[in-house]
Amino acid sequence: MIHLKTQEEIEIMREGGRRLRNVVKKLMSSIRVGATTKEIDRKAESLIRKYNGEPSFKKVPGYHWSICIPINEQIVHTPPSKRRLKGGDIVTVDIGMFYKGFHTDCADTVVVGENNDSSVFRFLEVGKKALYKAIDQAKLGNRIGHISQTIEREIYGNRYKIVKELTGHGIGRELHEDPYVFGFLNAPIERTVPIRSGLVIAIEVIYSIGAERFVYETGSEWSVVTKDRSLSACFEHTVAVTDKETVVLT
Repeated sequence: MIHLKTQEEIEIMREGGRRLRNVVKKLMSSIRVGATTKEIDRKAESLIRKYNGEPSFKKVPGYHWSICIPINEQIVHTPPSKRRLKGGDIVTVDIGMFYKGFHTDCADTVVVGENNDSSVFRFLEVGKKALYKAIDQAKLGNRIGHISQTIEREIYGNRYKIVKELTGHGIGRELHEDPYVFGFLNAPIERTVPIRSGLVIAIEVIYSIGAERFVYETGSEWSVVTKDRSLSACFEHTVAVTDKETVVLT
């Protein structure tokens, strides 16, 4: 069941998203060579609470951290640890905030310190552009399939791979709600969910340089990695559709 939001609910989520955006901006200064991912997580929780929110991810049963922080071949759901960031690593910060009864969720992938490999920056730029082109398709009159098709065209068109089993999602009072927002066209567009006023979704571009398949990382019940250990990245925004406009909440 898809829970369409009222204008009042969207306004609460807009404020929550604004606060989460400020958290992310301040958190990025912690993404530096030598920092541990656990230190970054502690900073994230401190900032979320400073903005009168709660860490969304701590509401997921069994998950005890405020962020997921995959590095290099790690794709998603990687918990913070004592691992130290090295120059040239690519790091995804995936973070959610629960504010006045509603979640917002976003993710960004960045390079740590110096990296002279231009192919890495191109890889990240393609994912970021794919996300914003997908957001442009989140509008009245379209369907979820238009979003999925756009991600698919951008990623495959640049010879990268979509991790198909990992998707975007509806979001609101629950962190994960219907509908799924696939990163590829999984059905004819006319059979996918129509975009209606009040729809709030987290659009995610989850992709890799080499592999569509993933495996669980050895010793972790959460973290998944690309099967061929190629680089992976994720870009995500929470987006609300209204009668008048589409709003990027985060």
